[in-house]
Amino acid sequence: MTASLPTFVPLAPRQFFAATAAVMMTILLGALDQTIVSVALPSIARQLGGFEWMAWVISGYLIAATVVSPLYGKFSDLFGRRRVLGAAIVVFVLASAACALAQSMPQLVIARVLQGVGGGGLISLAQAVVADVVPLRDRGRYQSYISIVWVVASMLGPLVGGVLTQQLSWPWIFWINLPLGLLALVLVETSLRTLPLHRGEARIDGVGALLLLTGLTAALIPITRVGQGGAWFETFNLVGWALSAVLLAAFVRQQHHHPEPIVPMALFANPIVVAVCAMLFLLFFNFIALSLLVPLRLQMIAASSTTDAALHLLPMTLAVPIAAFLGGRWLARTGRVRPPQKLGVVLVPLALLVLSFAPATGACATLGLIVVGLGMGLQISTALITVQQSVPRPMVGTVTGLTGFFRLLGGAIGIAVLSTIALLLLRANAGSDAAFRQLMQVCALVALPALWCVRRVPDLHLNETSAVPAATE
Repeated sequence: MTASLPTFVPLAPRQFFAATAAVMMTILLGALDQTIVSVALPSIARQLGGFEWMAWVISGYLIAATVVSPLYGKFSDLFGRRRVLGAAIVVFVLASAACALAQSMPQLVIARVLQGVGGGGLISLAQAVVADVVPLRDRGRYQSYISIVWVVASMLGPLVGGVLTQQLSWPWIFWINLPLGLLALVLVETSLRTLPLHRGEARIDGVGALLLLTGLTAALIPITRVGQGGAWFETFNLVGWALSAVLLAAFVRQQHHHPEPIVPMALFANPIVVAVCAMLFLLFFNFIALSLLVPLRLQMIAASSTTDAALHLLPMTLAVPIAAFLGGRWLARTGRVRPPQKLGVVLVPLALLVLSFAPATGACATLGLIVVGLGMGLQISTALITVQQSVPRPMVGTVTGLTGFFRLLGGAIGIAVLSTIALLLLRANAGSDAAFRQLMQVCALVALPALWCVRRVPDLHLNETSAVPAATE
């Protein structure tokens, strides 16, 4: 594929700051809703009945958000970021109201699926907007700001959800999205009007979209069932994966023949795109795995409370945005993306090995979590910038949506695989820390291919350094 460096769209200072506010508000909206619900689930299930549906309140959202991510990226390239991001926010807000009004658990799950359809576009499209309005050298800094907003929202989500549920009632965890969503919509509509459309005639591949949605759904539902404790070789799961293979094969064939493919197959001939997508898949596999393993280990081995176990994740959670910020500053100063990426992919497996030999609590475990968070943050801050500048400008939204899909897919598969391995090891080592040590070693092995991925990324020099807010003054 012939790649051309995507240029940014210079905005007047007021427009630029409004666009930045729109991006941050959109990220806040998407990140907050992924964590605010979990703490309220017991109260919701008690009031609506149907405890067997609890897991699907979260899983339904995640599956929907995952399968629509590639579509949002493509549609934003065809119809413009403002229109598509605005549509995603509208769907998200309306579905939030439907969640708040749900009278049964099945109704709530359906509304959450619709909310995921809107939420799937929030993060990836906001990141594509950054590529539209920020020069290359400065994008690392702005991606680090996104990481900070994401982590703060993720940390505040359970707290806000608990307060709203206890002081008011559980529907307020969804009603809160209405004012936030409307504010984000106003900011998007007013600040992104000057962003250009890159194509005059849009030909939507409806058949391809249907094949992609059904194929990914058929794959992700069985994966989610496994993550919730189901067996890998249940008939339902095997049928789902077989159906997924057929549908996705038909999707690939459709993409080769349609003049306006949703996911151009030529992207997978681009070694940078493949390497970055694989890197992000592995990174989020381990991020979600550690978010599961560390609290579980502390509760089972160290007899920690749920709150204490969650607090032990803070060193990693806080290290990610700090490293993303430092990586962004590094990129802004040097214009080189490979050095922070190389450092990041080396730190993660080393830190995981340290965690596998360290006690569940203590300074060594804390240091290991900090280092693994730093390694992840350095990769996050540079990976998206690398892939965005490796494709022509009219494909920035498409490739951004693709990376979002692989991040979500890595998390979904990480939960399923680690849950299965954890169950097997815990049965073989009941009451022993050996199972968790082995799981950390598995995570370290999973992280190793990222060393190969980063070797596929050239040492790009990003020299586009125009001052952001004053570009058109």
